[in-house]
Amino acid sequence: TGNATTWFDRTNYFEAVPAGVLDLALWLEADRMANLLPALTQENLDTQREVVKEEKRQRYDNAPYGDTIDPLLALAFPPDHPYGHTVIGSMTDLDAASLADTHAFFTTWYSPGNAVLTLVGDVTAEEGFAKAHAYFGGLPCRDVPERAAVAPLAPHTGVPRSVTSAPVPADMLYLQWLTPPRGTRAADAVDIALSVLGATEVSRLYRRLVRDAASCSGAGSSSVPLVRGNSLSLAYARALDGQDLAAIEEALCAEVARLCAGGPTEAELQRAHIQFEREWLAECARLESRADLFSGYATMFGDPERVNRRIVEYGSIGADEVREAAATWLRPENRAVLEYRRGPMGPEQW
Repeated sequence: TGNATTWFDRTNYFEAVPAGVLDLALWLEADRMANLLPALTQENLDTQREVVKEEKRQRYDNAPYGDTIDPLLALAFPPDHPYGHTVIGSMTDLDAASLADTHAFFTTWYSPGNAVLTLVGDVTAEEGFAKAHAYFGGLPCRDVPERAAVAPLAPHTGVPRSVTSAPVPADMLYLQWLTPPRGTRAADAVDIALSVLGATEVSRLYRRLVRDAASCSGAGSSSVPLVRGNSLSLAYARALDGQDLAAIEEALCAEVARLCAGGPTEAELQRAHIQFEREWLAECARLESRADLFSGYATMFGDPERVNRRIVEYGSIGADEVREAAATWLRPENRAVLEYRRGPMGPEQW
């Protein structure tokens, strides 16, 4: 298999191949890095532009709640912020990309000095380094522009609020907070707080809104981990017909405030630690995701070996630290609110 993805903080190409064709995979990647531009013609650009636009239609525009990321980013970041727009862009952005823009972007960023190569599987380190040198060693090195520093943004004040609508199955409510960037201990503590709030069907938000109040068909919380400046943290609920979003928002805020005041129980903390360990080991067990973890930690933090320390790092965070992180970063008064209502297509206030 072979594919590629782009996220806010990195792009990756990846292949899973039999060990006997590792040389072919390395040759293909080295050839792409060295010789893509002559093949990137206006005709090819137009074809791939349509591919991306169709992906946007399928995954964002025509999927229920698929465009939620747009108003959430607009609530969190100024338009000129590095995270102030979606990775895939708008149709206008895609139409505006010229062949010269694309060539310049590739020349600036897709070079050996800005890339991490990770090999995972039936290959020794010595063989891997020798093969990497053979296929990539002759590629010309180019200077990579220095990335501008991104200052953390202050927490929300005044409860910013947006409303949008689309023909979706039910009304949704999202609470959003600006929280510490990925890779910090504070971000891990916030992540545990979010796990206690809404990671599973035994978490606080699900119990209160789905099981006890029977006002929602689903409720939970999660993060959008970002490396520079701030991450985003979310609590959300999907309302049943006839339920009042204001009452649901009040209940969400009450549960968040309760966690800020009292922190997690020992059982909740242990459950969050075990859940993280299970998910982390599952990722490490698969060759493709293991390679992606090493590449990601090398690219974003310069420390691929941190992958082997993550379970210990995460597990060392105690209840008091989680309570302090929640009280610092998840205060109800520092939330922003997105109401995603069932109705006609199109944003109303964002």
